[in-house]
Amino acid sequence: MRATALRFVFACMCCAAVSLPVAYGADSSPAADAPDLRSVRTEIKAKQYDKALAELKVLAARYQQPDVYSLYGHALWKTGNPTQGMVYYNKALELQPSHKGALEYQGELFIELGQIDKAKENLAKLNRLCLFGCEEYNDLKEAIEHAPKKG
Repeated sequence: MRATALRFVFACMCCAAVSLPVAYGADSSPAADAPDLRSVRTEIKAKQYDKALAELKVLAARYQQPDVYSLYGHALWKTGNPTQGMVYYNKALELQPSHKGALEYQGELFIELGQIDKAKENLAKLNRLCLFGCEEYNDLKEAIEHAPKKG
């Protein structure tokens, strides 16, 4: 009887571990209808925002997908259009309120706009989503810590 109970507990733990990324909105595993965004992510990491923007403009017209919208918002912001960037962050978060990338990028844009309280709200959301910490939480926290202080 004891071995059966232990197997049951082990099975429950395995199921929970597998379902955590889905339950908490992990945005790293692509959906079946999602485009391949590796080249766009590489361009954004290299700060080649114009190049990424050209690809994302096409993808955003074809896909209603939070990763596309989040990256498109980021590229728009970084190429000088923060208002449209915010529109696309909001679209990403409408589709997936737990999208960590959109919460981080939107929070960083809030900082640039002087809306630190809203950035802190995004940080609190990321804190709830990132049970054991995550890059998005750490990056936004650091951005808030280094934000210009109101005087």
